[in-house]
Amino acid sequence: MSITIIFGASGQLGQCLKSIANEKNIEGLVFPNEQDANILDIDQLDLLFKKYHPQYIVNCAAYTAVDKAESDAGLARKINRDGPENLAMLCKQYNTAFIQISTDFIFAGNTPYLLSENDEAEPLSVYGLTKLEGEEIIRQTIDKYFILRTSWLYSEYGNNFVKTMLRFGKEKEEIKIIADQIGSPTYAIDLAGVILNIIASKTTNYGVYHYSNEGVTSWYDFAKAIFDIGGSTIKIYPIRTEEYPTPAIRPKFSVMDKSKIKSTLNITIPYWRDSLVKCINILER
Repeated sequence: MSITIIFGASGQLGQCLKSIANEKNIEGLVFPNEQDANILDIDQLDLLFKKYHPQYIVNCAAYTAVDKAESDAGLARKINRDGPENLAMLCKQYNTAFIQISTDFIFAGNTPYLLSENDEAEPLSVYGLTKLEGEEIIRQTIDKYFILRTSWLYSEYGNNFVKTMLRFGKEKEEIKIIADQIGSPTYAIDLAGVILNIIASKTTNYGVYHYSNEGVTSWYDFAKAIFDIGGSTIKIYPIRTEEYPTPAIRPKFSVMDKSKIKSTLNITIPYWRDSLVKCINILER
């Protein structure tokens, strides 16, 4: 049986992968706990590779506290760059294909056009820079890799924008949300489905791919949709980025072109609002 090890199994995307695997009775996925699968401990990782000889690994482990990373660059770099390097070296040794999750934050996002996989990376934050360094070390180390860049990830699991807004919708009377940062939300269940598709298809079209849900929105309009679908009467006001300063600079426009992954895997990507309705319906249940 083909074995795939999921690193970062307790995180949002890891839990989505486990949820689909359970629902569809998908065999061969291993979800080790963090103690057994610390991506910074290469000896421990080697024991896992020795035990399972995986055909694939999926690295969902990452330092994702975007603002905190500005003052904690050392740890962000360890997790986002050194961890993937450890995994890549073992993938090379064991002839394992590496599926790495990356981010739209590797782009400056200062021009209003769809970003392709070949567009120049120009991260504005420590988080974006360390994720890019992780991508680069994988590409330098092995040939058998899929780097999936995604954006605005949310789901029923973990902490995310959708769950925070649903909570605010119940607790607050009004809220201000940034309206001049534009991107595409991604339902992590949809992304998990694509990862499992890559594994099941045994495709050897290795490389960098973009994946988010279809469509384009602002954080303001995303929040408005969450409140509308969730039935909240909270008042919401649009503000400029400058009115809500944060330690890390975000890309203003990071909508990614997904034509490569759609044609390679022959998939249809759901529209962002349709997936949002699904997620909120599950959360409200």
